Amino acid sequence: MTSTPLAAPTAPPRSISGKRPLSRAGSILLLFLGGVLTLAPFYFMFIFATHPRQEIFSLPPPTWFGHDLTNNYESLLSRMPFWRNLWNSLYLAVLTTATTLFFCTLGGYAFAMYEFKGKSWLFGLLLATLLIPSTLNIVPFALIMQALGWIDTPRALWIPGMANAFGIFLMRQYIGSAIPRELVEAARIDGATEFTTFRKVIVPLTGPAMATLGLVTFVQSWNGFLGPLIIFRSAETYTAPLALRTLQGIANTDWGALMCGVALTVVPLLILFAFASRRLIDGLTSGALKG
Repeated sequence: MTSTPLAAPTAPPRSISGKRPLSRAGSILLLFLGGVLTLAPFYFMFIFATHPRQEIFSLPPPTWFGHDLTNNYESLLSRMPFWRNLWNSLYLAVLTTATTLFFCTLGGYAFAMYEFKGKSWLFGLLLATLLIPSTLNIVPFALIMQALGWIDTPRALWIPGMANAFGIFLMRQYIGSAIPRELVEAARIDGATEFTTFRKVIVPLTGPAMATLGLVTFVQSWNGFLGPLIIFRSAETYTAPLALRTLQGIANTDWGALMCGVALTVVPLLILFAFASRRLIDGLTSGALKG
């Protein structure tokens, strides 16, 4: 009688990617929980915008839309020139983004493609400014703007920051890694001027990086609070975040109107991110693999 050999134990099934199904399910569950925690504040913000104050602070808090959106909206407009303030935010954010994209791309192109004396020292000095906390610049910034007579004017916020160190660094790294120097040399041999080379060769090829810098700059300007707080003096020149802060009092705050204003202020950013998220991801991952 012959004995049959025992079969070797089989390994648990794996997915095509080589990961165990349980591990993949755990990753999906973790991502789902992270997404819920990220979106929860936005969800409750829109929910609270439709409820009066007494319902917002009730226990348990409301988890579905109410019927006081119109009342909260009317209360918001009676307390502040909301649409004027929202226009101020849009005007400032668009100007800041446009000028930052132009000058930072121009500066990044110069650092990436030109060779000049003191280039490394100047670039290092530029990066060193990133280490300075922004709060240390509050007093000098206010004094300079006061001396220039720019208090209570938008140009006090978009002109000083249109060639910032972060933007120049980002564009320099992208141009230096994604655009071959030979392409620029070929344009010069063909007789193109330096600005024509920048406009027709560099700018079209830096779309992902420019989209990333533009989105970051727009959101930063739109949400800015400290700069407008220092510069603006009248309610008509306030940006939306600064105007909404005036609704908060020590003892009496209309939280329904405040949440309504915050929700209306966030909607443009959500729309912008929905259209620009793909370009943002492309800009962040471009140049990660070079070959």
